[in-house]
Amino acid sequence: MDASLSICGLKKHFGENRVLDGVDLEVAPAAVTTIIGKSGIGKSVLLKCIANLLEPDAGTIELNGKAISKTRRASKDDGGVEFSYMFQNNALFDSLTAFDNIALPLRETTRLKPVEVDERVSAMLDQLELGDAAGSYPGELSGGMKKRVALGRALITDPQVVLFDEPTTGLDPERKFSVFEMIADYRARFGFTALVVSHDIPEVFEISDYVAWLDGGRIKFYGEPDSLDSEAQAALSGFLDKAKFGRGQSTSVKDG
Repeated sequence: MDASLSICGLKKHFGENRVLDGVDLEVAPAAVTTIIGKSGIGKSVLLKCIANLLEPDAGTIELNGKAISKTRRASKDDGGVEFSYMFQNNALFDSLTAFDNIALPLRETTRLKPVEVDERVSAMLDQLELGDAAGSYPGELSGGMKKRVALGRALITDPQVVLFDEPTTGLDPERKFSVFEMIADYRARFGFTALVVSHDIPEVFEISDYVAWLDGGRIKFYGEPDSLDSEAQAALSGFLDKAKFGRGQSTSVKDG
């Protein structure tokens, strides 16, 4: 079943700083939705609330009509892992091999037998073209290979929604493009719903089905990337002018 993610009235304050102040967002199922916005506007905070890394002060987050707080800890045997999170800097364990990094969520959250875990991880490594690197440690892998291992770990539990927090941080332009292609390819192959935070505008629009613009603690625009210029309000148009929106033009809008 396609994952239907609904966010309503989400608020998150840090002292007097209202980072999220009533976020409403209906995320399209089985699609890539990219959250854009200025530095420090709360894009990563929104992802972390969805991933249960931060507790919202108010509002609801529902997946397929159920509050995620009631279902997100379900094991694979009890209906599946709903969310998976790919961290900005991969967050791989240096003391574990590529194989064991990918296997970790299965070993920690499911009742699969060791042989079943091995079979699934080996298949994932093959799909990611990492079979030869199964026994390698993160320090022995290239930047692109580390990204694929992190993606493999995010996908190994067959999540309905995968959250990508600045997945191209620290990569050169060529490798950034490869990571975006990887996200699009595996989203199509595995069928998950992807929610991406990125400052790489307009490159990320190439793989985005929808864009959500976060500003002032709320979503000011949600729609297809190609509709941004014609449908967005004047404030959004100004933001896009600074980002030099358009094919063949590139700039970065950093996130805090």
